[in-house]
Amino acid sequence: MSGHSKWKNIQRTKGAQDAKRGKIFTKIAREIIVAVREGGGGVIANNSRLAAAVAKAKAANMPNDSIKKTIEKALGAGVGDNYERVTYEGYGPCGTAVIVEAMTDNRNRTAADMRHLFDKYGGNMGATGCVSWSFDRKGLIIINDTDRALDEDKVLLDALDAGAADVETGEGVYEVYTAPDSFTDVSGALESAGYSFLSAQVEMVPQNYITLSDPEDIKNMEKMLDLMEDSDDVQNVWHNAVLP
Repeated sequence: MSGHSKWKNIQRTKGAQDAKRGKIFTKIAREIIVAVREGGGGVIANNSRLAAAVAKAKAANMPNDSIKKTIEKALGAGVGDNYERVTYEGYGPCGTAVIVEAMTDNRNRTAADMRHLFDKYGGNMGATGCVSWSFDRKGLIIINDTDRALDEDKVLLDALDAGAADVETGEGVYEVYTAPDSFTDVSGALESAGYSFLSAQVEMVPQNYITLSDPEDIKNMEKMLDLMEDSDDVQNVWHNAVLP
């Protein structure tokens, strides 16, 4: 795979999450709860949505005990029944494409909040499908190699043997891409092989990128993304902007 390194975008998001670890754990817990409800129970092997949420939780360093307790809580009657998944699409500065994945108990509130942020920072919220056509849904596992200790050939072989579709070498990382349906199996196999993840989830990967160079556009894009990611209702924000 060629083109812009997805890790460049993830690094920025991960840095913000690290500073708000309690909030990101709360968001992941909500994702686990809804996955148990929608995906068919609390057995990871039988629930692909739950398996994906747990992989994301582990990559974010959520304690195993917290994951277990969240699953147990989700099995309680009525827990998570008031949340629904909603996706918003629109444009940021310079026509950048933005997708916001939310989990909310009040669709009207969340829609109004997202529309306000799009409008305030030089963009606009569009109709469903207005930008998602330019993204591909893929599993993406970021393997940590900051100390440069991993052998590239071995990582490539292990990933492909696990069922990965492609592997890219980044700055101190390996980006392992999978088909969405293969994500759980690949992440599980690589985890069992001893690899440490910086990020692991099914993502919306842009087909092309827009590099922002004007300081005002960069400022507006960063502020809009920060406020979207800080929203309690927002689970993920995907975009095709390249920021310095």
